[in-house]
Amino acid sequence: MTAPERPPQESPVEPGPLFATFASAYPFGLDPYQRDACAHVEAGQGVLVAAPTGAGKTVVGEFAVFCALATGRKCFYTTPIKALSNQKYHDLAERHGTDRVGLLTGDTSINSEAPVVVMTTEVLRNMIYAGSATLANLGYVVMDEVHYLADRFRGAVWEEVIIGLAPSVQVVSLSATVSNAEEFGAWLDEVRGGVAIVVSERRPVPLFQHVMAGRRIHDLFADEAPTAFTGEGSAATLRADVNPELTRLAKEESRFVRDDSRRQRGRGQRDRIERNAAGRGQRGPQLVPRRDGAVEKLEAEGLLPAIYFIFSRAGCDQAVEQLLRSGIRLTSGQERAQLTALADAAAEGLGRDDLAALGFSTFKEALQRGVAAHHAGMLPAFKECVEEGFVRGLVKVVFATETLALGINMPARSVVLEKLVKFNGEAHVDITPGEYTQLTGRAGRRGIDVEGHAVVLWHRNMDPRQVAGLASRRTYPLRSSFSPTYNMAVNMVARVGRQKARGLLEQSFAQFQSDAGVVGLARAIARKTEAVGALWADAACEQGDFEEYARIRAEIAALEAAAARSRKSDRRAEAISALLAVQPGDIISVPAGRHEGWAVVIDPGVGRDRNQPAPVVMTEQRQVKKLSLTDFPSPPVVAARMRVPKHFDARQAKDRRNLAAAFHSRLATIDTSVERYQPAARDAQVSAEVARLRDTMRDHPCHDCPDREAHARTAEKALRTERDIADLRRQSERRTNTIATRFDKICTVLAALGYLSEDAETVTDAGRLLARIYSELDLVAAECIRAGVFDELTAPELAAVISALTYEARGGDQRRPARMPTRSAEIAQTMVRRIWREVSLMERDHRLDNGREPDIGFAEATYLWAGGAALGDLLEATELTAGDFVRWMRMVIDLVGQVADAAGPGPVRDRAREAIRMLRRGVVDAAWNEDD
Repeated sequence: MTAPERPPQESPVEPGPLFATFASAYPFGLDPYQRDACAHVEAGQGVLVAAPTGAGKTVVGEFAVFCALATGRKCFYTTPIKALSNQKYHDLAERHGTDRVGLLTGDTSINSEAPVVVMTTEVLRNMIYAGSATLANLGYVVMDEVHYLADRFRGAVWEEVIIGLAPSVQVVSLSATVSNAEEFGAWLDEVRGGVAIVVSERRPVPLFQHVMAGRRIHDLFADEAPTAFTGEGSAATLRADVNPELTRLAKEESRFVRDDSRRQRGRGQRDRIERNAAGRGQRGPQLVPRRDGAVEKLEAEGLLPAIYFIFSRAGCDQAVEQLLRSGIRLTSGQERAQLTALADAAAEGLGRDDLAALGFSTFKEALQRGVAAHHAGMLPAFKECVEEGFVRGLVKVVFATETLALGINMPARSVVLEKLVKFNGEAHVDITPGEYTQLTGRAGRRGIDVEGHAVVLWHRNMDPRQVAGLASRRTYPLRSSFSPTYNMAVNMVARVGRQKARGLLEQSFAQFQSDAGVVGLARAIARKTEAVGALWADAACEQGDFEEYARIRAEIAALEAAAARSRKSDRRAEAISALLAVQPGDIISVPAGRHEGWAVVIDPGVGRDRNQPAPVVMTEQRQVKKLSLTDFPSPPVVAARMRVPKHFDARQAKDRRNLAAAFHSRLATIDTSVERYQPAARDAQVSAEVARLRDTMRDHPCHDCPDREAHARTAEKALRTERDIADLRRQSERRTNTIATRFDKICTVLAALGYLSEDAETVTDAGRLLARIYSELDLVAAECIRAGVFDELTAPELAAVISALTYEARGGDQRRPARMPTRSAEIAQTMVRRIWREVSLMERDHRLDNGREPDIGFAEATYLWAGGAALGDLLEATELTAGDFVRWMRMVIDLVGQVADAAGPGPVRDRAREAIRMLRRGVVDAAWNEDD
């Protein structure tokens, strides 16, 4: 499958009577793109809607719901996270009635057979694989936040759903603005058929760009910002010159802080530079704003409420504490009362000790002042409290990590970026234009704000031109993260058979994008092929076929080069063999290099890598040197032996002098004209073939052409271009059918382990077990069940062992050595690791990427929590945040539940369900219907 060269051109479709009825319920007129997208839905087409955050694209999804109810069919509204599902369920239930709207989020089921059901995308994927009867009469599926398919961990689910839905289902895909929407839409059209593409780059609220330096807010651009353009079409053609005042400030700062902006120095070094400048009476401008000062300025300018992005959880919490210490209060008495009620509701069901461990009093005090943090380390109930307060306009400033840029609808009047650098898990890197667009897209509330504002805080060595580049480009390409898994393979084979499953996987967006790259390679091959024809035409000779003659010459050169490489390889192998045999005291020849001549071996230098011997010798120049294979292009010759003292120490001058004297005395007594290495003659068969080709070449009519070498130079260009073409063809072959090839390898592994039949065409009982486990280490978990790893464990031990299959420590999370809580759990974990190694070896043999290693860093906490340990004690022991603790515990519970279902009736299922009951308590149970 290949991507089309041009995006499909949609013919205008006029809205019908359903749209007229639907639109009449809105107190405002709908935008042209919303009207166009709804018209396509009413016309029976699928549609991809790509529009900026806050532009109202969910209207199109709600129209699909309206159409389903009006025509007597079902509509599933899918979202990426539970919190969004809960939010959408309440919105739709309020509009259409609780009797007609249901909710399914895996652990929550409300009116699941209603005509409209809101669900997480994973729930729909599982329903498709199970062939659920609930899919009957399904007419529409709305995929909200469909750009999540780029997510490295969960993105494949979106493609599984899009590929797996029945052809009769209209898919309404809602996406943030992506720069390759046409490519994504073209794939949807090819896979689903009849999919229209509706793209709007128009922001409903203009976005103005600023930089805060010191206590002043400057416009980023000299003229109107490209993002403030609200007309139809693209703003890319607008001029985006940087405000000259910012350029002046950057130059003024650079006079005092002499530092390379491309190489970040430590704070101590920068402070030292500034202290030295101050000592000379040169004090630069104080341009970096304090957090409390920045918030006060935003309030004074009427730019609150604001989302203040800090790319660090600890930084967000510190910012809240700084504002508390500064005494800032942003709320009225009435607002404080409402926020107090929200905070108390969030704490409902939690004991006094738990609240103390969670720092609830500080959270509540800050919330009452209109200040809060929002990040994945917070308890879900607290995050939802912040979200509710912000949406209602009660919370004025939220210090957030970048995760807030996705998911929950929390628009603000302003967005603040403290820095333009973030830690990506490996290094500190600049944010991309796409990330900048996502972060600042929250600014400007439709129907509330006339304009939105993005404010970048000044930081040392800031280049205003870099900020302008981020703010004026909208590059956010959607890249597929799809890759077949073991669970996916058994489910698809069970549902449609192996061959059809393979064909479906070839329709994935990942393969579509890969094939688009193959199209580019094909064009390059075509261009080079045309060039080769022209070169051979230029090399034409009047006396005969010069292409034939050139190919004879090339064949001779290739044979001679291959023979030379073979001889070189033989010499290297002989040299290694000879060096492995030398002993201390051997006097050897060093055939090349700076130390060419004779040397006595002090240490043979044979380490773990026997292919890289590095003897330590004394040379004729009385130097002790460590040699390498580069000094031995041919094997050394051992001419004689001498005694090297057992306790010789090269660091002692006396030892070196004594050995040198003995070495030269021994050299004087031996024949140093000993015959050196003679390379082996060229292979007789190769020599005969070269001789035959040379005779053929000399007899060729072109051999005597006076312009032979000129023709040959052109012919060599043609041959070199042909080699380039061959290389491009190999690249193309590697990129074609990559997804299906991985699927084939996975099926081979599954057949070898008994999850598929020997011909890998049908699913076995073991495969049906694996089909119930949706985990990154799904095959390891299934193998553990089959091997009886969990059979003798208690419920807490079972949960602890299973935690290793789902937990993965963040950088810096593991501050003390992890251990298993009991001897039985330790024995079981040893078996888990053995199974993981066996699976990894099989994956290596089939050239599949290994699954990550099991991590026992959460095992002891899981065991203790199941045993009733206090939250505060566990947070202190694990040094995890409350949000992380709850999130990992919920993931453990989820996998334990999958193991219970997969194991079937028996002790393992009973103990797994007992473990779930023990783990679902306190903050974990209170957060069960929330999302992390």
